[in-house]
Amino acid sequence: MLDVVSLRVSFAVVAVTLLALFYFVAYRSTRSAYAGWWCVALGAFLAGSAAYLLDGTSQQWWGNPLGNVCIVAGAASVWAGARAVSGLRVSWLAVAASLVVLLVASALDHPGRNDWSGGPFFLGLMTVYLALAATELHRAWRRLPAPGPRARVYRPILRSLTLMCTGVAAFYLARFVAFLAVGQDGRLFDVFLGSQVTTLVTTVMLATVSFSMTALSYADDTIDLRARATRDGLTGLLNRDELMQQLAQRWNAHRRRAVHGVVVMADLDHFKRVNDVHGHAAGDFALQMFAAACRSALGPEDLAGRVGGEEFVLYLDRADLDDARQAVEQVSSMLQHGSLPDGTVLPTVSYGLTVARRGDDPDVAIGRADRALYVAKSEGRDRVAVADGDEKAPAAPRPPTIAP
Repeated sequence: MLDVVSLRVSFAVVAVTLLALFYFVAYRSTRSAYAGWWCVALGAFLAGSAAYLLDGTSQQWWGNPLGNVCIVAGAASVWAGARAVSGLRVSWLAVAASLVVLLVASALDHPGRNDWSGGPFFLGLMTVYLALAATELHRAWRRLPAPGPRARVYRPILRSLTLMCTGVAAFYLARFVAFLAVGQDGRLFDVFLGSQVTTLVTTVMLATVSFSMTALSYADDTIDLRARATRDGLTGLLNRDELMQQLAQRWNAHRRRAVHGVVVMADLDHFKRVNDVHGHAAGDFALQMFAAACRSALGPEDLAGRVGGEEFVLYLDRADLDDARQAVEQVSSMLQHGSLPDGTVLPTVSYGLTVARRGDDPDVAIGRADRALYVAKSEGRDRVAVADGDEKAPAAPRPPTIAP
């Protein structure tokens, strides 16, 4: 088996390589908080490994305590990175206090001749911080939304990170217990849980977490690019292409139902006047307010997309006309209670409704809703019109809304 010095030199080379690759390939392209903390962790592990190389020399008295502090700071940075995945922060005052306690304990434990000065504190803190990191990653994994693009990408990455941190935390817990039970010279600790095995385990952890963090960083970029490609840049609603694609998927999913939802065509009344009188910024604000009202009024399975300047298409999944009327009335009510930045009331909205039937084509249904919208506008605007014959359509069962 390789001696400890050779393993630590190899570990340092791996850490330097991973730090350089991760910083220039992953962190600089995303600037994400968790990627930044992983860079800090790699740097701290590298510094700690370098300090441990002074063991057996006349400088061991300060190199050993410094190495302990750097390695534990690296573990604390892993915890910080795990919390950053969920947008959370750590209490660095508590971390700094733990590092001071470790430094004092190591300095008072004869570091010049004791390779394991401050050993119980070092092993205990490593166990705690790695366990905290595993807990945060598990929580981030469990907090992911219902199945969707983000969950599909994030879940396997967070699962692998959780398992890795859990495994290393368990390893350090075993070291901590063995150190207290048999001491640093005991065969159990020295052969199976000593510095050589630990260096190998830590090297594997660095490589695994670095690749997982890189994948997580690129997942953020991929999701962001997809959002830009499928969402309207002003309102955040679906753009026309994505809306039609998702409508086609819903049609296929409900192809055996006689009636499987309601298509709504919506148009902001006298929108050109808003732009001409109040400016395009006010018009943009009105569109954003309408989009926000739609997101609030519609259910998680419903769709909303912007298909023109002030024209929108809504699809209420497994809804009937009463459900649709209630939803659009809620949208209009929200707009009535809002105003433009200068205090002027927001424009009203006209709606055309049609039921989505088995055998329909999405374009055909949208055409019917558009004709109903024309009727609503011709009758004075700020009202709801239903396509011819749809009032007699059978109702589709809509699942009950579960209160949070």
